[in-house]
Amino acid sequence: MNFRGINHVALVTNDMDTTIRFWRDLLGMRLIAGIGAQSSRQYFFEIAENSMISFFEWPDVKPMDDKDPGRPVAGPFDFDHICFEVENCDELWSLRDKLEAADIWFTEVLDNGFIHSIFSTDPNNIQLEFCYRVQGINISQHPRMLDTDQSAVTAEGPELQTGRWPGVTRPTPEQERKVYPGPLKKLAG
Repeated sequence: MNFRGINHVALVTNDMDTTIRFWRDLLGMRLIAGIGAQSSRQYFFEIAENSMISFFEWPDVKPMDDKDPGRPVAGPFDFDHICFEVENCDELWSLRDKLEAADIWFTEVLDNGFIHSIFSTDPNNIQLEFCYRVQGINISQHPRMLDTDQSAVTAEGPELQTGRWPGVTRPTPEQERKVYPGPLKKLAG
């Protein structure tokens, strides 16, 4: 399997206009598609080519509780945070300055070894991280696990461990591959 990245992450808001103002007008992500009606709509913002974030607008949804990224919680949860990578140091500092000018909370620039980053939140209390990669440090090329209490599964290493899931015994023949129209089909024209 060769993944090409994340096409989109779908989140939820109760105020699409405020969400557009933050994601398009503050962060500069193009609003490239939208479907729906007053009671439920979905809009897509372009992060980079073929990479998007989308929001469903559900008027009765409540924003997430504010929390620090990485802080454990109990009970139901959705996710911890999303990290967006910018091209370089200057881009990160420029984004930091935009957040400051807009009076939006953010952390200081943090040195996380392989990335430098800042954390903030969007109007829905979604935890955001913005980072750039530190030159010369590539954890994909040199994986490191510093967990002193690793499980046996973790200790198996970074590479695919075969034989852990059942193999495909009957691939779907081409003549049986059916594709049904989804709700976003009308965006294609």
